[in-house]
Amino acid sequence: MLGACCGRKLEKYTPDYVVFDLETTGVSVFSDEIIEISALKVEKGQVRDEFTTLVNPLRPIPSGASMVNEITDEMVAEAPSLQNVFGDFLDFVGDSVLVGHNIHTFDLKFLYRAAGDFYGKTLDNDYVDTLGMARSCLPGLSRYRLVDLAAHYHISAEGAHRALNDCRMNQQIFEALGKEVQKSKGRVKLCPRCGQILKMSSGRFGEFWGCSGYPKCRYTENVR
Repeated sequence: MLGACCGRKLEKYTPDYVVFDLETTGVSVFSDEIIEISALKVEKGQVRDEFTTLVNPLRPIPSGASMVNEITDEMVAEAPSLQNVFGDFLDFVGDSVLVGHNIHTFDLKFLYRAAGDFYGKTLDNDYVDTLGMARSCLPGLSRYRLVDLAAHYHISAEGAHRALNDCRMNQQIFEALGKEVQKSKGRVKLCPRCGQILKMSSGRFGEFWGCSGYPKCRYTENVR
């Protein structure tokens, strides 16, 4: 949950996880703030519990952000601050693998920053970013936004850009991607050591298959 090092980025399906999503005042992971945080706890592929709360950013919400997520200053006026609710979120998450869309470059940065500010540590939970997983499993798509993947799998995108709705959408997408991995093992190569997706890479001696879990997993395989 909290530790000295960030968790590993995984590219594989796991049946037990917590899918989460944030809404924020903007796109800067350095200066913007969280205004909504939601999560679903999943066991054996089924949703078992949920966590959701608005967050008072202690600053005005820019109109551009409100146009996207429809969260206003009035809605968060009586909401708890992030410092008051972050511990509850950590308790909900525990040591679970985290799942989310584009979390590697966005959402997790906000959580790491909060953990550092409030506890002097970081989140050490391993995580799966469904953006990268979708690109590996569905190479023919033209776009990989959450709503694009929902459309591909005929999943309702109603209420998109509110955190809990996005969690529900993403949970169904992750389950669908898990089935893609299982049914297309000839197209998606998996690491025999850790089960993550193998990716084609180039080195001094030409192309080779390398584990997406590098550097934690250093498995490689010659291209035949």
